[in-house]
Amino acid sequence: MTALILLIVFIGTVVIGLPVFFSMGFISMYGLESLGFTNFMVIAQKMFSGIDNFTYLCIPLFVLSGEIMSRCGILKNLEEFCTSLVGHIRGGLAQVNVLGSMLFAGISGSATADMTSLGKIEIEMMEEAGYNRLYATTVTAASAILSPIIPPSNIMIIYAVCAGNVSVTAMFLAGILPGILLGIVQMALCYVYAIKFNHPRDRKFTWRERLRVFYESAPALGLPVIILGGILLGIFTATEASAIAVAYALIVALVKKTITWKSFFESCVGAAKSTANVLAIIGIASAMAYTITVLRIPQELVDFFSTVITTQTGFLLFCNVLLLIMGLFMDQAPALLVITPVLLPLAMEFGVNPVHFGIIVCLNLTIGLITPPVGMQLFVGANVGRVKLSALYKSIIPFCLVSLIALVVVTFFPPVVTFLPSLLGYI
Repeated sequence: MTALILLIVFIGTVVIGLPVFFSMGFISMYGLESLGFTNFMVIAQKMFSGIDNFTYLCIPLFVLSGEIMSRCGILKNLEEFCTSLVGHIRGGLAQVNVLGSMLFAGISGSATADMTSLGKIEIEMMEEAGYNRLYATTVTAASAILSPIIPPSNIMIIYAVCAGNVSVTAMFLAGILPGILLGIVQMALCYVYAIKFNHPRDRKFTWRERLRVFYESAPALGLPVIILGGILLGIFTATEASAIAVAYALIVALVKKTITWKSFFESCVGAAKSTANVLAIIGIASAMAYTITVLRIPQELVDFFSTVITTQTGFLLFCNVLLLIMGLFMDQAPALLVITPVLLPLAMEFGVNPVHFGIIVCLNLTIGLITPPVGMQLFVGANVGRVKLSALYKSIIPFCLVSLIALVVVTFFPPVVTFLPSLLGYI
């Protein structure tokens, strides 16, 4: 009964517009009060212990490396490289948009960073080429969700810490193929739109021109290679890789002479703001998780669903529906921190690999970023693209639907997730 009351209160406070941070804090206090707690100092203690984790150092450092790359003009070379590869395909710049987001995902790990930095360049390029501004914004918002799936990914770091028995490297490897699959279905949809509306295409580059553009964009392309290569070869850990990423981004910006004290300061401020938002949510979610645990809600849910759901397929279907609904109302980090301690034990009872389950959770919540009515990426997209939010709600629906195709494949064909981690001995 207490669990139901907490759920109703939480949904109610979120729906009326109370920030998620305060909603989670409120129900944490209410839950502890129902158990007779009078000293709420435990909430502050759990918030601190929740973020007092060495692995979380990855988050500000990966964000900072992405900020430096985007503010120092290095991403323009990345766009030109993508144009040289797929710009000549029907609907070329839409294809460039998606491919650019796939490559930028290996730098930032954040959908918001993708939308606010690379997204501005992509929208302007598409509009200048004759594309409708709403369509350009729609493609940019949809492709930005590739960033939390293709490594490095901030939400995968959070999941790995919550799960306890999952390595960050295993999650990074597991996200590569699902991220590519998601990019492919989005590019296929862009191709259909291009045929239907006769979208323009760019000229076809010669191989000599492609090699020149590749040479110019190599510094930006080198970052994800160094991150994953160094981790897989055992040269450094995922946390150390984030520090290497910052050093690499600074060196590239200095060599290209595109960084100033002002742009460096702005990069640090941007990274600090993004990190503060994430860690505040992680902290209060840790307090909420403690409250849920002492109320024995996870154990009760496991007992209940063990009797109602009897097959792995039924459990996976239930999880996808639940997570998609949560993604409609909650941002990724808080949803991840709330749902992982509850559903992961049940998933393991049904024989679902924790890494596979983690990708299912991350992909569901990422799709929620572009799903109306509360998809956070839609608010960012409408602001960056200067389009009406109501129009973006309607135009994004086809991209949500094709993303669900990728989700179904990832859910019911585990090798898409587990192949690379298994091949390299992480599962």
